[in-house]
Order: sequence, then structure tokens, then C-alpha cells
Amino acid sequence: MNHEEPVLLHTEGRVRHITLNRPRALNALNHDMVARLDAALADAEADDTVTAVLITGAGGRGLCAGGDIRSIYEDARAGGSASADFWRDEYRLNARIARFPKPYVAVMDGIVMGGGVGVSAHGDIRIVTERSRIAMPETGIGFVPDVGGTYLLGAAPGELGIHLALTADAVGAADALLCGLADHFVPSGRLAALTADLAGCDTAAGIEEAVRRHGAPAPDGELAAHREWIDACYGADTVEEIVDRLDGSGVPAAKQAAATILGKSPTALKATLSVVRRARGLGSLEAVLDQEYRTSCAAFTRPDLVEGVRAQIIDKDRTPHWNPATLAEVTEADVASFFAPLGDRELGLAAVPVTG
Repeated sequence: MNHEEPVLLHTEGRVRHITLNRPRALNALNHDMVARLDAALADAEADDTVTAVLITGAGGRGLCAGGDIRSIYEDARAGGSASADFWRDEYRLNARIARFPKPYVAVMDGIVMGGGVGVSAHGDIRIVTERSRIAMPETGIGFVPDVGGTYLLGAAPGELGIHLALTADAVGAADALLCGLADHFVPSGRLAALTADLAGCDTAAGIEEAVRRHGAPAPDGELAAHREWIDACYGADTVEEIVDRLDGSGVPAAKQAAATILGKSPTALKATLSVVRRARGLGSLEAVLDQEYRTSCAAFTRPDLVEGVRAQIIDKDRTPHWNPATLAEVTEADVASFFAPLGDRELGLAAVPVTG
């Protein structure tokens, strides 16, 4: 394996393999990797000898732990624009994956968070294993779910998506399947055999059938048993009322969810509730990505992003000092500002005709 290249490409049979190759950083995405991924997909799409694309992560610990948070932190501290440029290309990549005309097979083994969800869960064949841990953890660092995550969370059954968005909880295979973040469970011990079988497939139907042959029932998850209180509590209009319902439900797991939520950025929580609910009515992934670009750029300018990354990633003291410090201090105007038009800086994906 070439440890100098952050994205590795090779072909087995008629399947183009894309491997994210920053294992020491849990394959976190940077701008160069996004550009390489986009170019690799353009090439695979144009190559008539390629039947499908398979994306995996190097190192055995996960597909991708998200974006390069340290780089975003430094950029935010400096008041730079590199992060906005990165998100512009990353979200365009997410849209390309969703409309890729050949089978896009994502092996969501191990840790898959944030940007890792963006390069996997918009594909049409999404595989989880018993080692999968999938999350959109943004509220814990003063950010908002992005990479099309609000599109996926908004489409989850009932209020499951709101629960995952606000708590930033990670889910395993069965719960990822339940929430619509994945399609197939394949035990990790069968991945090598599956990869070998895929190499012999020359049609999209053959790719799908090979994945099904190696699939199995997923081990039991947790969320299905909690649907009653999740749907009842997270259906409230505001974050404050959600927390009150959770805390007063009499269900220990709900009370724990309330405590978890109260540890997140109050500003990010209120913006996140609004962005996921608005995403439900936008109709297309492209329109949601346009909205997320506005909310991401807004979050970038808020103090909670720098403070959240400092507490969780840089100093690791796990004691962020949010500003504002309470939900009551976050106004409707504060939330509305996350959706302010960007003028000539808009992403504009929804205005672009969708092609292959």
C-alpha cells in the first residue's frame, strides 16, 4: 500500500476500487481527497469497462471519521475561507455520489462519521457490519449536520433523525438500517469474499445479487424498542420542549438523552432542529445541500465551533464553554441567521440540471 497517497485507486475485474488512505487520521477527508474522489468518479463514470465503484477505508478502524476538523479549527480561528471552499467541493461530491449512474458500493465498516456519511450513505448499495458505528456528531463541536446528513436524517422514520441529530449518538448496523442510512448487513468476515465476488460481476444486477448473497440478518439494535418515547418527545416544537418531554417521560433512556442533549452547543442544537425539519420539505438532496452550505458557513463564524473543537479535539478537556451558554439565550433571530442567503457565494446545486 502506498502510504503517500491519500486516495488509492485500482481495478479488480470491472469494479473500480477507491480506498481512503489516511488511516492514522481515521481517513478524515481534506480538500485534496475530495478533489481526488471527484476525479475518480468522473473517470469511472466515463469508462465503459467499469461496472461499479467500491469505496472502503484503509487501516481497519473505519471508512472515514469525517472532515479534517483540525484544519477547519485553524481556519476558523484565522477567519479564513478555506473551509467554505472545502465544503463547496465536498457537497458537490456528495451530490455526484447520489446521482452516480453505476452501482456505488460503500463499505461502512467501523467508524463512519460526518463527512464519512457523506461519501457513503448517498450511494445506492450501502453495507454495514457488526463493527459499524455511524454518527453525525456535529452538535458536540458547535456545528450543524451537513454533507447531506440533514436530508438523510429528515427522511428517517418518525423522529429518529431528530434524536440522532440532537444527541449526536452513534448507531450500529441494525439501527443504521432502520434509519435508512444503510441497505445491507454483511458480517466483516465475509467482506473479502464479497470483494472477490464483485470482481466477477459485469452488470448492475450482478453487483446487487452478490451483495445479497453475502448478507445476513443484522444483530439486534436499540432504536426500534425506543420508538414510542422518541416519536412522542422529539415531536415537540422546540429543543427546550423536547428536553422537558425527555426528562419528564419517566423512561431512563429518555432522561439520558436529555442529559446528552444539554451537553451540546445550545446554538447548534436550535439550528440543527430547524435545518433537519426544513430539509424534510425541500424535496431534493441538491436543495438540502444548498441549505446546508448556508448553515455551515454561518456556523463557521460562530464562537461555538472553535470552542467545541478545542474542547473535544485539541485540548480534550471535554468542557466546552458555549456562547450563549443556555438554550433560553438562543433567540429565533439567532436561528434565522443560519439560513440567510449568501448572495453570489451560494452553492447553487439545485439550480443546476441533474445529469449522470
